[in-house]
Parts: sequence; structure tokens; C-alpha cells
Amino acid sequence: MQVIRLRLWKKPMNKNKLVTAGIIGTVIVALCCFTPLLVMLFGIVGLSALTGYLDYVLLPALIFFIGLTIYAVSRHKKRSS
Repeated sequence: MQVIRLRLWKKPMNKNKLVTAGIIGTVIVALCCFTPLLVMLFGIVGLSALTGYLDYVLLPALIFFIGLTIYAVSRHKKRSS
């Protein structure tokens, strides 16, 4: 019986990609959570009625990206040691 292996990536992923994605996502979500940046943008575009729902999206996204960053840093430390 022949085993078929699928290769999803042609080259190996960079070890720091997960850390970078976590940090960038955390910074973007934190900027939108703690500053009126997103509220002003929604007002300019004409979607100011949706600003009441931003907490339902941004706070879970912030928690997710902080968790992703912690996971990536711990994974990076395990591989380097």
C-alpha cells in the first residue's frame, strides 16, 4: 500500500511568522479598542450606527491575538531551547 503525502507548503514556514502575526494583530485591535480611531472611521464612512457593536467584535479579537502571541512566544522558546 502506497502512502500519499500532501505538501501544503513548498518551503518551510518562518518560525517568527506566528509571533509577528500575533503582535501585529494585537497592536491593530488595541488601537481600535482604546482609541476612537475606528469610531471616527465609521463616522466618516457613514456606518456610525454600527459603533455600538464594536465591543462585541474587538474585545474577543484582542483576547484572541494576545493568546496567539503568548502561544507563539512559548512555542518559539521551546524550539530554541
